[in-house]
Amino acid sequence: MIEPLKIPSEPIVDPPQFPEVILSVPKGLVPHYPAIYIPPSDLEPPPGVKKEETKEEQPPPPKLTIPRINIELPLPTTEVVMTATYAAVAAVATTTLATPFFNQIKKKVQTFLQKKIDKWKENRKKKETSLTESKENEENLKKNK
Repeated sequence: MIEPLKIPSEPIVDPPQFPEVILSVPKGLVPHYPAIYIPPSDLEPPPGVKKEETKEEQPPPPKLTIPRINIELPLPTTEVVMTATYAAVAAVATTTLATPFFNQIKKKVQTFLQKKIDKWKENRKKKETSLTESKENEENLKKNK
């Protein structure tokens, strides 16, 4: 027969007693704003109510006054200055970026054309020398006869 299993027995010590911790539920502070009412898009004033007239006064255009000469020069508006600035920056950037590209193309075209011109000059020179030689040969033949 099989012997029963012997389990060592130790006296179990009572667990230490800790004070009970009570945690309260956290409260979040959420900002509260009054509700905003958005009127419908087809809202019209009731009959008999007149519309208020509002005048929009534009400030006078800025001017530069030169004291000794007593001349007032009008200054351009901010929109005009900004547009001119954007156009100038775009033009300079385009030129700066495109110049090396065009220089490279220009060099290739120049060398190609120079080779064609040199070849044309060489052929022309050969024709001239052959013409002069043929004329001399004809003259020599006439003299020898």
